[in-house]
Amino acid sequence: MAELLLAKGYEVHGVIRRASTFNTSRIDHLYRDPHAIENRLFLHYGDLADGVQMVKLLYELQPDEVYNLGAQSHVRVSFDIPEYTGDVDGLGAQRILEAIREAGLVKKVRYYQASSSEMFGKVQAVPQTETTPFWPRSPYGCAKVYAYWLTVNYRESYKLHASNGILFNHESPRRGETFVTRKITRAATRIKLGLQPAVFLGNLEARRDWGYAKEYVDMMWLMLQQDQPDDYVVATNETHSVQEFCEAVFGYLGLDWKQYVKHDPRYERPAEVDLLIGDPAKARRQLGWEPKVRFHELVKIMVEHDLALARQEAQLADLQKGS
Repeated sequence: MAELLLAKGYEVHGVIRRASTFNTSRIDHLYRDPHAIENRLFLHYGDLADGVQMVKLLYELQPDEVYNLGAQSHVRVSFDIPEYTGDVDGLGAQRILEAIREAGLVKKVRYYQASSSEMFGKVQAVPQTETTPFWPRSPYGCAKVYAYWLTVNYRESYKLHASNGILFNHESPRRGETFVTRKITRAATRIKLGLQPAVFLGNLEARRDWGYAKEYVDMMWLMLQQDQPDDYVVATNETHSVQEFCEAVFGYLGLDWKQYVKHDPRYERPAEVDLLIGDPAKARRQLGWEPKVRFHELVKIMVEHDLALARQEAQLADLQKGS
């Protein structure tokens, strides 16, 4: 998102939580090329659990657009820390929306809420559309449903230009390594080079609609360029199981996934979401958006990236052995 906005000439401000280690690796390349961005990227310390700071920041910055992508975004972990997940993912959206109102920006700001396909949970229709009822199956999904309806409520109550993007799983080489797609591509490439023996996964039967994150941020931006705010499903209208993802990744590397993928019940969810597949017809019809990168191309993009990382790791290991 930062790359997209900078390329469009925006001045971009982001909120970052204080940590004892550097955690900006996904955007470090933007800092390393200051001439390309003309020093238009700024980070501010803050947290979605701190409403006062949200008001102060918005009042000071007077933004034109606000993209709320902040969350405790790991579904399985949300069962372990449900209160924190609800506070940040649900009430965090409340704090931003109220900060927009308190800072007097309702008529100025356009707001994007990162809603999730996990809100559909125990799906009531296949495929899922903007009118499919929600049935969340995790604390994460429940918190996202709360944030979704808050966004609608502020739109209807205060005439705020506020839109929900109901994004289905969107992946890229920047995906965190604890998420199943990146966990698989990272492990498979390391296995290929003899750096690890196996990978442990939970439910292989879960089916997801996987798209390319770089394309999905285009849709986020498009939503805020419309005269009227609205809610949109962003998806590929294809579904694949975790097992199919394993087959594609290991097959791309010339390996038999069955030899290396092991089951571990620790990665099972207490309540599973079995099938997600989104219909982006509304986005195509109203905004002219549709995904171009499909499942196997996405797998190729992620595997090639992680294979390069694994090769670097192997070279370093060889050098250390030599020394």
